[in-house]
Amino acid sequence: MQLQLLKAKLHRVEVTQSDLNYEGSMAIDEECLEMAGILPYEKILIVNNNNGSRIETYAIPAPRGSRTFCLNGAAARSGLAGDLVTIMVFGLYTPAEAAKHQPKVVLFANHNKIVKIKK
Repeated sequence: MQLQLLKAKLHRVEVTQSDLNYEGSMAIDEECLEMAGILPYEKILIVNNNNGSRIETYAIPAPRGSRTFCLNGAAARSGLAGDLVTIMVFGLYTPAEAAKHQPKVVLFANHNKIVKIKK
């Protein structure tokens, strides 16, 4: 049996832009992806604190250090620049792995300033 648990979370990031005409996905600062252990093209769940939308897409790297969080393609309909979102990734774990598992959580505030990293 495998259990699905939270693997990583970018908590309360501010959407910096949206691009309806891009092919899809969410562009995320490469440095933030690495801090959370999220891989390029990995499936992500985005929860918008402003409008309650929940969407699934995939992560693509944005320039390192830019603090860019850009909703692309159809995902652009689920949020606007300035909205606060939480980005989550889940993984499958055996019961033994799950007993020891701790997700990586990066907490943000004030225009995508990193406040704390929990591992």
